Amino acid sequence: MERRSKKKVMLGMSGGVDSCVSAYLLKEQGYDVIGVHMQVWTDTSHEDGCCSLSSVEDARRVANMLKIPFYVFNMKEDFKKYVIEYFVKEYESGRTPNPCIACNKYVKFGSLLDKAKSMDIDYIATGHYAIIEKKGDRYLLKKSVDDTKDQSYVLYNLTQEQLSKTLFPLGKYKKSEVREIAGKIGFSVASKPDSQEICFIDDNDHYRFIKEHTGKKPNTGEFVDTQGNVLGSHQGITKYTIGQRRGLGISTGKPLFVLDIDAENNRIILGENEDLLSKEVYAEDLNWISIEQLIEPMNIKAKIRYKAKEDNAVIQPIDDNKVKVTFIREQRAPTKGQSIVFYDNDIVVGGGIIS
Repeated sequence: MERRSKKKVMLGMSGGVDSCVSAYLLKEQGYDVIGVHMQVWTDTSHEDGCCSLSSVEDARRVANMLKIPFYVFNMKEDFKKYVIEYFVKEYESGRTPNPCIACNKYVKFGSLLDKAKSMDIDYIATGHYAIIEKKGDRYLLKKSVDDTKDQSYVLYNLTQEQLSKTLFPLGKYKKSEVREIAGKIGFSVASKPDSQEICFIDDNDHYRFIKEHTGKKPNTGEFVDTQGNVLGSHQGITKYTIGQRRGLGISTGKPLFVLDIDAENNRIILGENEDLLSKEVYAEDLNWISIEQLIEPMNIKAKIRYKAKEDNAVIQPIDDNKVKVTFIREQRAPTKGQSIVFYDNDIVVGGGIIS
């Protein structure tokens, strides 16, 4: 009887502890693991950044320890097209982008999966904290068992095909357990700190980055109140986001916050904190996971940004792949361009872009 060969999995290895332990766990589970580092950005200023030379070498060192093949893929063009250009255009249009979600959608689970298919590899894998399960004829995306590390929010765009070809080895582990495994194996990355900032902006100053990337001087404009009265001048709309208070340079005797960004007229609308509160949110560009399509109102929990808490809401379909989300309690500063993700307990129902 012919022996069936091992299933092959292409694992994205950033050089951090999560992806390195993922490589170990997948090998222990009997997979034929191929480690790949996705070079998406030339990072020369941040020694420990995910695209730095030290991170590539960290990943290569672990691959050598585990005796698995290791490759570096140049994905800079895809990253520039789908993440950098999108990031800049969103800010220029008065919206606030989420580059991690764009990267996951187009690069990590788009371009990488295409490469894996072209090489006749069965699965791709990453060190994300989330769980994939199949129920009936649908693949489900579920929260990680570690609430503090759960990354299901940034993965809501995964399609049924992508979910069927993806493995998340860390979904049922806590971060402390992952570090413990790395320490026992002797990985040098066991105590390596997590990456926090936007990977291609080491100082987290998106305003500076956009100026340098585009080579354009920002157009100054007016700060106005909700009645249109001019309060002062701003330094260019790319410097601001909804809900922002600091760095406005406006003194009126009471705290003021960014309520809206009018890109067409180059104006920033300011108001008080209460003006940021809303129970209704509209979303577009939707992706559904646990359901085929939303055809009637549904009770769910939703979160309007990665670090926000979920809250009870009702979603109802409206025209052209859009939904209206009505929260039970007011939400602070729903922001155009950010993602809203819907949950049914620990299952991701779907999500979309706040419009």
